[in-house]
Amino acid sequence: MMLFFIFLAAAYTLGSVNVSILLFRLLGKEDPRTAFSGNAGATNVYRQAGLFWASAVLLLDMGRAMLIAGAALFILDAPYVTWAGLALVLGNRYPCFHGFKGGKGVANYLGFTLVLAPGAALASALAWAAVYQAFRKPFLSSFAMTLLLAIGTINRFLGTDAMSGGGTGLAVMGSALTAVLIFVNHKENIMQALKS
Repeated sequence: MMLFFIFLAAAYTLGSVNVSILLFRLLGKEDPRTAFSGNAGATNVYRQAGLFWASAVLLLDMGRAMLIAGAALFILDAPYVTWAGLALVLGNRYPCFHGFKGGKGVANYLGFTLVLAPGAALASALAWAAVYQAFRKPFLSSFAMTLLLAIGTINRFLGTDAMSGGGTGLAVMGSALTAVLIFVNHKENIMQALKS
């Protein structure tokens, strides 16, 4: 159990290293949280620095998440793997290195799920594109993506031999809490949409 908590702390700490904030510092730009949505994610980087840098942030966030997911599968018992994703998203949203104000965790969850359930990750990317094409609201696209990612991570562990003794519930809870956290992270978007 101690290893589980050490791994969660490590996932949170790695998630707290915000790629876009560090990148903007290297480029001599203002903190990405000072403009537009005030978010440190790839969408806000796109608004401020263009497609190239937004893609770089997205790929680096996903790459880090993939490494954490791979390590979680190797180190943790199956019921606890999804909790590593939650710790990662918590670090991205509330980074200890950046005043506890970071991104919303979608790219991190996408990368994490890409290792656990590649088909669900691909389907979620297609859903993101379809919803964005229909509504032109990135947060709605993120909701569709997050829902499919959560379903994919839950399905990855359902029915496996490692889930005896209530393990399935633990895995489902980790995935569900991650999705809920990402939805809650978009509450300002929801409030703005309701006002307009």
